[in-house]
Amino acid sequence: MPLSSPAKKLIGILFITLLALFISLPGDFTLLGRNFVRPDLDLKIGRFEFKKNFDLILGLDLAGGSHLVFEADTSKISADRVEDAVASVRNVIERRVNLFGVSEPVVQTSSFEGKERVIVELPGINNPREAAELIGKTAQLVFAEVEEASPSANFIPTDLTGADLSRADVVFDQTTGKPAVGLEFSQEGALKFEILTEKNIGKPVAIILDNELVSAPIVQEKIAGGQAQITGSFTLDEAKNLAIQLNAGALPVPVKLVEERTVGATLGADSVAKSVRAGLAGLAMVLLFMILSYGRLGLIAAVGLIIFGVLTLALYKLIPVVLTLPGIAGFLLSVGMAVDSNILIFERFKEERLKRPVADALEVSFGRAWDSIRDANIATLVTASILANPLDFSFLHTSGPVRGFAITLALGVAISLFTGIVVSRNLLRVFIREKKT
Repeated sequence: MPLSSPAKKLIGILFITLLALFISLPGDFTLLGRNFVRPDLDLKIGRFEFKKNFDLILGLDLAGGSHLVFEADTSKISADRVEDAVASVRNVIERRVNLFGVSEPVVQTSSFEGKERVIVELPGINNPREAAELIGKTAQLVFAEVEEASPSANFIPTDLTGADLSRADVVFDQTTGKPAVGLEFSQEGALKFEILTEKNIGKPVAIILDNELVSAPIVQEKIAGGQAQITGSFTLDEAKNLAIQLNAGALPVPVKLVEERTVGATLGADSVAKSVRAGLAGLAMVLLFMILSYGRLGLIAAVGLIIFGVLTLALYKLIPVVLTLPGIAGFLLSVGMAVDSNILIFERFKEERLKRPVADALEVSFGRAWDSIRDANIATLVTASILANPLDFSFLHTSGPVRGFAITLALGVAISLFTGIVVSRNLLRVFIREKKT
């Protein structure tokens, strides 16, 4: 007997749910005494490598992280340019932090006793020294000609520098297979590079980073197109860090690290445990309310709500979302939004089943409740987008915790639309409609 269309959709929903459950469970999940270790994703296709672990990332208030304070040396710039220079330092550091792969970082400026400082908080990063070296490094890149006539080769810097770069990426050298950094120059930089290589055919061209020779490849022919490669004895992490520094650009003024420390969770383990228990209790009460109020319909809604929770947690790990206590609040609020659509549909169903057959009443209920569901969720998404401030409007001044709340709320609302309309609807079609026809 061939499967009906709703049954086929349920098989697809079951597959997505199991995949999400696989991602959501802890990496060392234990069932019936057996330990299931979930492997991290590690793909390498040609020169591209993609690594992904599925650990849940917690914010400073839940798991701690690194606290760094940099002091900017503004002694060589005029007083009227200090504010702009410090703001530029902050922007460069923030770009480097984002390229470092830290979600929801806090980067802010502070003036203390006439000294300009930039405060950086990195959730989940427990090695402040490594982060400080990456964030505060200037990364000055220079291409130089080599004067071989002298007893010891002299380097003659050219006007081709890191300022002429448009981007830098991690690549793998086709000859050695080792990590390298691929460079793509701007239009002006490409012309400079073409002239430099044409002038030095058969000679080495030195690539100097922070006054240290990285490599000096022999130019075989004129290179047009504006692409080059920095090779050397790089590890993959070293190549990634170099690409980050070059992409972010040089700091406009020198900075020095004046404070570094690892901070513990500000809320404490006891507060976190209480918050989790309160969330689970609230979820259980919602499930119980739906089952007691709507019977079999409520049981189906409860199944949809469980699927909602699994999908949401998997999405948090995939993006990833840095989970803070305000973020947990946003998730719990989205649970209420998730059952809200079911309540609208079920209440409409109570009225429609008195006028027409159950199967028809079910379809009419979904159709007529959709307008209310759509409008309510769009209003919530608009509010969440304003709080998240994705365009970084300065007049909004939203902080990291507020953005965390908004992001988890928006994700929850979007997933609740899927579970409320797609999952619950097909469950009802299979277990209600098909049994009544």
